[in-house]
Amino acid sequence: MVANISLEPVAISTLSAFFDAIGQPTRLKILLAIGEGEACVCHLESRLGMRQAVISQHLMVLRDAHLVEAERSGRNIFYHLAHPEFIDHIIRLGEILGIPSEELLSLSQKPYPGCPCPQCSPPENPLFSCTRKTSESNETELKPVVF
Repeated sequence: MVANISLEPVAISTLSAFFDAIGQPTRLKILLAIGEGEACVCHLESRLGMRQAVISQHLMVLRDAHLVEAERSGRNIFYHLAHPEFIDHIIRLGEILGIPSEELLSLSQKPYPGCPCPQCSPPENPLFSCTRKTSESNETELKPVVF
């Protein structure tokens, strides 16, 4: 009996690339911290206790793997999951492995303690905030992002 191990090489390569992208613990933490909402790098810095440069490198890998998408709003870039349902699958896999879902979901709690942005701490100056700019009228209005 001869086995055909070259079956579906594109599908296997796609799955392998996906697992490579999420195989780094920091990247899993980023995905869980973003959760079903969105986050800017200052939120991730605060939640994960890592420098902006390190987080940005991991976000680049996640963007290249089409797991996260970025949207610029003013001077901030907000990240969200390309497929928020991935979180449910990660949580379920954790449960199968004996990891309580609360432990994994704790990374996505908002506001982010220690984050200096006005979304997480009361604003002293709204110009230095992680807010989205909206242009529903001729005026530019700063609208806080709600988590």
